[in-house]
Amino acid sequence: MLLNAKGLNYNVLNEYIRKATDDCNIVQCCGQRFIAAGMSGKSITIDGTPGNALGAYLNGATITVNANAQDAVGDTMNEGKIVVHGNIGDTAGYAMRGGKIFVKGNAGYRAGIHMKAYKEKKPVMVIGGTVGSFLGEYQAGGVIVVLGLNEKNKNIVGFFPCTGMHGGKVFIRSDCKEVKFPSQVTARPANEADKEELRVYVSEYCDLFDNEISEVLSAPFTVITPNSKTPYKQMYVAN
Repeated sequence: MLLNAKGLNYNVLNEYIRKATDDCNIVQCCGQRFIAAGMSGKSITIDGTPGNALGAYLNGATITVNANAQDAVGDTMNEGKIVVHGNIGDTAGYAMRGGKIFVKGNAGYRAGIHMKAYKEKKPVMVIGGTVGSFLGEYQAGGVIVVLGLNEKNKNIVGFFPCTGMHGGKVFIRSDCKEVKFPSQVTARPANEADKEELRVYVSEYCDLFDNEISEVLSAPFTVITPNSKTPYKQMYVAN
């Protein structure tokens, strides 16, 4: 179903998507928020730039964006997949507890903030470019992968990565020698078991964006995990 979003309020656009009985192709999208919020069983392709909270509370739908997307992509998503063939704004994957987000380009600040796992669900977010500060802030579960492709002369993560992290795992395609991590996490080179796990996520990314997996995996990776389940325990418990 072809949907021309020009001039449409996001509520009207979402109502058209809900009523569609086949795949949706949205054209001339320009900043409409909350596209496909809470939806399941839909396959949606977007030409143009969706606004904030694309796929918020997503519950099984698949969304492909053939351009950039704004802030809060996949906010609190539960299941499904979001694929962005450009860059995204801040707070991608906020509190997501399931599903997958794949971004060809860069992400802004606080990607993966409050990401969590829920029962058998393990959310995954793969960023092909760089990310801003506070990556994985307060992360409680799931996996974040930052590849930094085509970025040879700069850090691929911003300041204060993994602040407050108390669950989950982060993979960064770098030796991270100049990255300062907080004391409550452990940052170490990826071992063979890590690389086998990483291959699953990177393979899907490469299939989506036509990258060569052997080239992507040829670089060193750093794995970041929490070293305490209660990183702020000392703030609340008397000695």
